[in-house]
Order: sequence, then structure tokens, then C-alpha cells
Amino acid sequence: MRAETQATIDAIRKSLALLGQRMDRETAEYRLEEFNAMIEDPDLWNDPDRAQKLMRERQALIDALGTHDSIARDLNDNAELIEMGEAEGDKDIVAEAEAALAALKEKAAAKELEALLDGEADSNDTFLEINAGAGGTEACDWAQMLQRMYVRWAEKHGFKVELQSEEPGSEAGIKSCAYKISGHNAYGWLKSESGVHRLVRISPFGKGTRETSFASVWVYPVVDDNIEIEVNPSDIRIDTYRSSGAGGQHVNTTDSAVRITHLPTGIVVTSSEKSQHQNRDIAMKALKSRLYQMELDKRNAAITEAHDAKGSAGWGNQIRSYVLQPYQMVKDLRTAHETSDTQGVLDGDLDGFMAATLAMNVAGKSRSEAQADD
Repeated sequence: MRAETQATIDAIRKSLALLGQRMDRETAEYRLEEFNAMIEDPDLWNDPDRAQKLMRERQALIDALGTHDSIARDLNDNAELIEMGEAEGDKDIVAEAEAALAALKEKAAAKELEALLDGEADSNDTFLEINAGAGGTEACDWAQMLQRMYVRWAEKHGFKVELQSEEPGSEAGIKSCAYKISGHNAYGWLKSESGVHRLVRISPFGKGTRETSFASVWVYPVVDDNIEIEVNPSDIRIDTYRSSGAGGQHVNTTDSAVRITHLPTGIVVTSSEKSQHQNRDIAMKALKSRLYQMELDKRNAAITEAHDAKGSAGWGNQIRSYVLQPYQMVKDLRTAHETSDTQGVLDGDLDGFMAATLAMNVAGKSRSEAQADD
């Protein structure tokens, strides 16, 4: 067997071992037995919210166990094919099995990273907000480019994307927008995107000069219905206003848009896509999610530091730079992860950046835990 092939096999085995450790297979199998017993209770669906939560957790366990087993099975099958092909001198079988192992290595590495999404709210759906920063019309256009980038990323991953509100720019682009993105681990993946994003390019608005624009992204988890977040009515101000979308599928002109301001924290949330009653419900849920995020921040020093460092959407506060002129480069300033495929990134190819940040955060957490043990 070639040394390169053996290295691929060793890498897959390492990912499998780490997956097994993170999952704690014995505990996972015991927990699955408990779930299976629970769903046999005829009274379970008397509480639909609890039942749905239980079914989601059960399915997540089934998927985790199934993924581990399928990777292990495919590894053994292809390793045996290579041995058989080499023994029989069949180069085609060997090449086919080696290609399958290369693909399996990528799958195992991706699942290994996904297993690190074990934070308190990582599995939740998420809200994502984008606000244009310094740069005027250029910044509004940049905010719309980010809007497209995240929608494409979410759709590629099979997540459900719902526009909550959108405010168009005075000349082009958008001043702000808010989305709810639903799917397993939506928050866990997207949380690394919170911060200021900087764009450098030649202006598309007739100036012909190189311009720098900023926009801020804020990501926070959708609150689980079983988590109680108290909001004092005297702490909020509710305003209704006329909102008009950007055209096409987002056309919307109505007095039903709702803006809720949480006075103690200054948090502002909006919704402008449905009836006034529905918008109040949506905005209140978003507010509770923001307050829940603040509680999560208090429990996680790393997230708190990232939030404090985010600052205003302008010079010196960016987490990532997107340079289109005079060269092509997207670089994350936290992890130093970079790529020259700027168009790919703007089309939603963000997994590399998210994975790098996740790995960095886990490494930092591990170091902190080790220091605490000392």
C-alpha cells in the first residue's frame, strides 16, 4: 500500500476516534434507548413542543451514530478493496478505492468539526442581522453583497431562510436586513460571522476610485421555547412604521412594520414582513433571543471578548477583509485563514473560514481548561 494511501487511512481513523470521544458512544446508545422508550408514551404528543424537541434530539443521536458507523464501514471496505486490487494487480480497483478514501477523509474531517458544535445553543436556529457601516452608498451596496453571500451559504447547506426585515439604501443596496435561518447547528456554524466585515474594491458607482466599505454582522440563537426569558413591559418601547422593501420578491409597503427597543440595553429589533400582530410576535422573539445571547456571553469569556472587540462598523474593528483590488484576497484577521477565491466566498463558500474559527475557539477553550486544572 502506498504511503500516501496509508496516511489517508490513518487520518480517517483519527477523525473516527475523535468523533467517538466527542459522542461518547456508550452514553449515546443508552440515551437513544431512553428516547425510544419515551416516544412509546401515548401521552407524549399532549405537549407538542416537548415532543418535537425530543424527536429532534433523538434524530440527532441516530444521525451521529449512523455517521460514525458508515464512515467506519466505508473505511474497512475500501481498505480491503485496495489490498485485493494490489494482490490481483488490478490498478483500476486500487485507483477507485483510493479516490473513495480521499472523499471519505474530507467527510470524516467535516464531521469531526461538526462534532465540536456542542455549545449550549449551537444546535439552535439563528437570527442574522446585517447593517451597513461607514462608507455611505458603497457600504449599503456591500451590506447587500453580504446579504446575498449568507443566503447562498444557508441555501447550500439546506437551511430554511426567512427574511424578517429589510431597509433599502437611499441610492443602492440596503441599510439593514434581518433573517431567521433554520436548521440543525445553524447558530453553531454562523456564530463565528459576528463582527465587522471590510471590503476594498474599485467603486462601481462611476467614481473609478478604490473605496473601502464596512458592514457589521450580528448572529444570535433563536430561543428555545422551553427557555424562559422575562421581558418587563416597562423596559420596552414598541413603534410601528411604514416599510418598503427592495422590490421583486421583497416588495412590501405597509404601516404594519414593528420596531421594539429594549431600553436598558439599547437593543433594537424589527420585523416588517407580515401583519402587525405577527410582526410583534416575531420582533419579541428576536428580542428574547438577543437577551438570551447576552446571557450566553456572560457564561463564555471567549464570546464576550469577541463581542467587545467587534466595536463600530468602521476602521480598526474588522474581523475579516475582502480585497477585490488591487489583488484578490479574503482574509480572516482572527485565524489568518485566507483564500484568493474571492468570488467563491461571495457566492457563499464560507465553510473554511467557519471551520478555522471553530477550531481556534476549541483550541483556546482547551488551553483555558488545562490552565484551570493546573
